[in-house]
Amino acid sequence: MAKDHLKGYRARVEEVLARVLPSPETVPADLHEAMRYATLGGGKRLRACLVYATGTALGATPEALDPAAAAVELIHAYSLVHDDLPCMDDDDMRRGRPSCHKAFGEATALLAGDALQTQAFAVLALSEALTPLARVRMVADLAHASGSLGMAGGQALDLKAGPTATIEVLEERHGRKTGALMHAAVRLGALAAVPEVPPALDDYGRTLGLAFQIADDLLDVEGVALVVGKTVGADAAAGKATFASVLGISEARRRARGLYEEALASLKFLGDNGGLLASIAHYAVERDH
Repeated sequence: MAKDHLKGYRARVEEVLARVLPSPETVPADLHEAMRYATLGGGKRLRACLVYATGTALGATPEALDPAAAAVELIHAYSLVHDDLPCMDDDDMRRGRPSCHKAFGEATALLAGDALQTQAFAVLALSEALTPLARVRMVADLAHASGSLGMAGGQALDLKAGPTATIEVLEERHGRKTGALMHAAVRLGALAAVPEVPPALDDYGRTLGLAFQIADDLLDVEGVALVVGKTVGADAAAGKATFASVLGISEARRRARGLYEEALASLKFLGDNGGLLASIAHYAVERDH
């Protein structure tokens, strides 16, 4: 049942994204083609699923959740385009195919990422499915999560990362780089339904983001590129400390499992309505890609 719901959410946000992105026939065509290439036809859509699952658990309609689901995926797509650039993580493969800059060139990829970011905020600001207050709160949350105190700041810390780090440093870095946008997805889903985000959902968003990153680090060590959809072993090659290298494989796996249990505990106030969010947490920890 959970798989069916998540499959439905992925298909739904894919349709929304295809609708809100400029067509490839619109000038400048190469830029719009690159934006669609970077966003459509792939990816786990985990952040969109978090928006839908959270909002639905609190009583929001799918129509009210569409703008937030699309917005977080647009921000995520922009971040991947920029992360893959030679001046960042320098990765030639994304979602099982050439990275945006390999397909369209570095300059177009850079502009595509810029345009995807601004499109995310336009989708939220112009939505008629949300109240004016909800729009403002969502724009503020998404801006914080993607800016210097969130994802962009986490990437800045990651660029300076060396082969050694404490767990506290890793959690700070990845709580921003990876966790901030997942946390924002939960918050945006909640804000489509209620005026204030329940504190327990903030706890869920934070623990889920860290658990997801630990699983990512383990995949970077143990994964197969064709399954994962990106180059594996990149962190080790770059000499970056990860949860796997600092804690060791077994302890990192135990840490991810502990965070998963914390995430489940934070969902108790939702009762049966939290079932799908629990399934997402399980997937985040146990996935193979």
